[in-house]
Amino acid sequence: MTVDGDTPTSGGTRTVAWFHCFSGIAGDMALGSLVDAGADPDEVRKLLQRLPVGGWEVEFEPVLRCGIAATHAQVIAAETGVVRTAAHITGLVEEARLPARVTRRALATFRALAEVEGRLHRRPPEQVHFHEVGGLDAIVDVVGTAAALEILDVDDVRSSSVANGTGMIRAAHGLLPNPAPAVVELLEGAPTHGVDVPLELTTPTGAALLAATVSGWGPLPAMRIETSGFGAGSREIDGRPNALQVVIGQASSVGAGDAAQVGVAPGQPVVLLEANVDDATGEVLAHAVAALLDAGAHDAWVTPVIMKKGRPAHVVSALADAAVA
Repeated sequence: MTVDGDTPTSGGTRTVAWFHCFSGIAGDMALGSLVDAGADPDEVRKLLQRLPVGGWEVEFEPVLRCGIAATHAQVIAAETGVVRTAAHITGLVEEARLPARVTRRALATFRALAEVEGRLHRRPPEQVHFHEVGGLDAIVDVVGTAAALEILDVDDVRSSSVANGTGMIRAAHGLLPNPAPAVVELLEGAPTHGVDVPLELTTPTGAALLAATVSGWGPLPAMRIETSGFGAGSREIDGRPNALQVVIGQASSVGAGDAAQVGVAPGQPVVLLEANVDDATGEVLAHAVAALLDAGAHDAWVTPVIMKKGRPAHVVSALADAAVA
């Protein structure tokens, strides 16, 4: 996965955006969620208007998805039938002279797509022809998402496990398994899970945005929450909100002494307990490890060592929560 390595803009703090992909992610959902979280839609449009291509509009509509208020980002563009190559789209983004971080995130997204499509179709990445992803709506979704992240001054992007549907989906090349091969490739190394919904929940555009921008995966990271929002998918799903949640805040450290640092995935603090033991049989040591695990240790192990005067011994170690240590 590509990690955006930008430094914080002020005061040493970092703004984190966490995408909660409980119903997958698509480009319009990502853009809608960030506008719902407070990115000024007019500022997003101003940045998008720098793209040297016309014939499109983007609207942000307040909607409900299973009773949850969300924003639906809808790109309105005439169907031209133009199939753009990766090199063509790179030229459009570079010519727009967008803020550096917007350009970097947008180009990284399209580069991730081009590399995956190139492997799947056995072509050089720059010669890959984008079909659905090369349309104006997808270009606006990707660049608009990068623009919205910049407007919200987001330094780090994190994500939950990514939901995917089942069955088959129709694409430019015909029927494809769901999740699509490009989605599977783009999410390599990311936590994913399937849900019993016969729809495309995660699109290649959404997966590429994650592949290009996410620096850490897992549950909601340690942060002081400042805002949140929901980006709506284009349709209702029975019994499930078809939406993407984003939570934005200032990153905070975890554990005593502010030891955890931003950029390292936060986790539960644990204590390492160790004791040197000599004159113990293998059976006794094995029983000690089993007893530690039964008592609630996350892990336990034995390491052979040499003590003073050359005596053979063992170090018995255990990782445990501070509350039970």
